[in-house]
Formats: sequence, structure tokens, C-alpha cells
Amino acid sequence: MGAEMHAGTPEQLYGLMKFRPSEEAPVVVHLARDLHLADVRSQGRILDFASRFAGRVHGLVIHDHADMAWHRDDCLRAAREMESRLATIDRCPMLLIEYAVGLEPNTFAGFFGSIRDLARISACIDIGHVGIRQARAAYSEIHPGQDICALKSHDDLPPRVIEGVETAVHAAAATVLDVVENLGALGKPVHFHLHDAHPLSTFSPFGVSDHLSFLTEIPLRFDYRGRRSLPLMFGPAGLGRIVAKATQAIGRVSFTLEIHPTAERLPLGEDAAPLFGHWRDKTNAEQMNHWLSVLARNHALLLEAIKAVSSPKTSPGPI
Repeated sequence: MGAEMHAGTPEQLYGLMKFRPSEEAPVVVHLARDLHLADVRSQGRILDFASRFAGRVHGLVIHDHADMAWHRDDCLRAAREMESRLATIDRCPMLLIEYAVGLEPNTFAGFFGSIRDLARISACIDIGHVGIRQARAAYSEIHPGQDICALKSHDDLPPRVIEGVETAVHAAAATVLDVVENLGALGKPVHFHLHDAHPLSTFSPFGVSDHLSFLTEIPLRFDYRGRRSLPLMFGPAGLGRIVAKATQAIGRVSFTLEIHPTAERLPLGEDAAPLFGHWRDKTNAEQMNHWLSVLARNHALLLEAIKAVSSPKTSPGPI
């Protein structure tokens, strides 16, 4: 089991590296969100990380940018310049560009098709980001001018709305598999941010509709098809399909579980309770205990999916 760490500077990363499970554990580093592939100063910061941590980290993640669509030639030129500079670094980590700003998925995949010959730059697929973007697009086709994610602010959703939501969510999950297959045709290694999603979710303390556990559902205040909850976009079965598609279509893959904590609490077990005996308020400890439990159960679920389709080319870490 490896780790993905967020660091704004190399100095921060030096401090964080001591928390990896072992010296051999694979590490991916998520760099600052303001970095831009085509920006000269950003390139310098990326290269600083790459040179200082060469041979110690598997990959460096930066976000994509709207310029990949609107100023594509500039971004392609920047990618080739970056590749040539990364090539001078021995045991250089991969530079992984994450789907984050909501590009049309085919545009995102098409960019990597144009740089398929660059060995050190590839994609990071955040399945929740892709899924929520596509759910919004699909729902707006059914209900023009309406945002599916805005529905979660309504206390009393009419049952008739749910059918359109379900249709959009199902279409979004299928699009994620299409993106995986399209990138698989390029023969490049790909990193994944794995978490569930649903436009009606209010679970995240950060207000987003994704970064959810694969083992939960969306509660409803009324019966819908005999139930009072909705399945998430992927769920355990959907995760299995994504892992299978990734390992079959791409082969060289790595995974990070990117699941946010919630306000839920889990009482401390016998092993941990004595450590907190002097705490008057155990809220933070019990919330962390719940989050760790969620991560552990999702980790076990991911390992099951990997084992079901394991092959020599599959790399389960970082997870």
C-alpha cells in the first residue's frame, strides 16, 4: 500500500515522505493546483520536484487546464518542451495531468493522443470528476438549462425528477469506461483517482458531489422503486468494471483512493481507546476513526477488484 501526498513545495514533501508506509512504498505527489503546463514558472517548479525526488516518487500530478482545448497548440508545444527537460533527469517520475476542470472527455483523451510518443507525460483519470461532468451534460439534455447538482439543495425533490437523475448518472458511468478505453489505445501508463460520486450527494464537508466511499448510497425521503435510497454512480460493481477495463485496456496502471472524510463518528475500539482516555471530547478521534474504517473497507474492495483481473502489468500501488 503506497500513498499520494499533497505538497506545495519540495520542502513540504521532504517532511511528508517520512509518513509513507515503507521506503519501498510507491508514492505519487499531487502538486499545487495553480500549476499550468504551459506556464514557464510552473514548469520550473515541476522540474524542481522531479529532479529532487527522482527515483523516490512514482509520479507528479498536476491539474489539466481549459487551454488544452482553447490553446491546444501552445499546450502541445509546452508538453514537448517539458518532455525534453524531464528526459535529462535520471529515474524521472511521470508527469500526470489530471482530469479536473471539466473538459469534454474526448478533448481530454485527444490531447494525450497527440502526445502518445512522449514517454514521461500521461494522464490521471479522476473518475468522479469525469462522472459528475457527464451527469451534468446528460441531465441538461433532458432538462435544458437545469443543473443536476443544484437539485441537492432542494429539501423536497419530487419523485418524478429522480428518473432523469438516474438516467444521467447511468450515462456518466458509461462515459468513464469510454475514457479509459480511449486512453488505453495509446499504450501509455495511466494513474487513477478512485472515488464514488452522485449529483445529489451532500456527504462531503467541502460541498462537492464526489470523493465518496463506494460503499454508501444516497438517502431519499420517499419510496422510489421500493427503496428509500439511490445507488451511487459506480458502487462496488462499477469499481470492479473500471479496474477490469483499466487493466485490460491500459495494463500499466496505478490507483489512489481519494475519499473525503465526513462528520460521521465511529467509537474507538479497545486498541485505541486507552490512547484517548484523557480527552474530554472524543469527536475528532471518533471522526478520524470512522474515516480510517471507510478507507480500509474501500481498500479491501479495491484489492478484490485488482485480484479478480490481476496481470503481470498491473501495479496496485499507490493506493
